[in-house]
Amino acid sequence: MRRILSYMFMAMAIMCFAMPVFAQSSGGGSTVNWVALAAGFSMAIASAGCGIGQGRATASATEALARNPAARPGITFALILGLALIESLALYTFVIIFLKVK
Repeated sequence: MRRILSYMFMAMAIMCFAMPVFAQSSGGGSTVNWVALAAGFSMAIASAGCGIGQGRATASATEALARNPAARPGITFALILGLALIESLALYTFVIIFLKVK
């Protein structure tokens, strides 16, 4: 297993150093906007992470309320604060992508 991992990391290192070889001049025929494509992928990853985090937070809060209904105000406050912070990650990602892609 260690040998396979070392070969995999060596291949990734070689690919990272070989990237300038594939660079194109500005007069090339490619019109693909790679920034927009990467921005779409990053927003998808951020949204997926936020969705998973919100689902886990809601499930944990529901379980905590089922175990101890008397602690409802504290659990609700912590849940809403956590969900706001999780959602802010997606919004910050959206704003950064909006500013970067023109």
